[in-house]
Amino acid sequence: MPVTDVQKDVDALTMTITAEFDANAERLWELWADPRQLERWWSPPSHSSTFEEHELTPGARTTYFMTGPDGEKHHGRWLIEEVDPPHRLRLSDDEVDAEGNPEDGGPSAMTVTIAEADGTATMTIQTRFADRASMEQTIEIGFEQGVIETVNQIDPLLDAARA
Repeated sequence: MPVTDVQKDVDALTMTITAEFDANAERLWELWADPRQLERWWSPPSHSSTFEEHELTPGARTTYFMTGPDGEKHHGRWLIEEVDPPHRLRLSDDEVDAEGNPEDGGPSAMTVTIAEADGTATMTIQTRFADRASMEQTIEIGFEQGVIETVNQIDPLLDAARA
């Protein structure tokens, strides 16, 4: 399994997930940059993702929705703040309704860092929550497990590309 570590820091309002892959940084970056590849892994296995807008440039936005097994759609929006391919992506992440209006809880911030050494890439995804209540509520509803399951779907995509 790619996920090697999960750290929660309630005082700093962060959760950081670290994963290692038998790939280079450029290949992992492609999985973020290409919306069709992102759709193949950016959701828990029980859901599917559809990216409607996706541009990784500062000031741009990405809009998407996840469809659950019951057909219910969960919408999201990323506002891209910083891009340094293939090593760093920083964005704010909002849950929004079907019309794109932010829902309760406020945005969280996400920083993705990809480092490479000896043919292995390490990816960290740090989520910073708006406040302690948002962090606790998000973790309570299974966010940690969902992100682990999501990230663990990357290996089969890398394997398929090598085949």
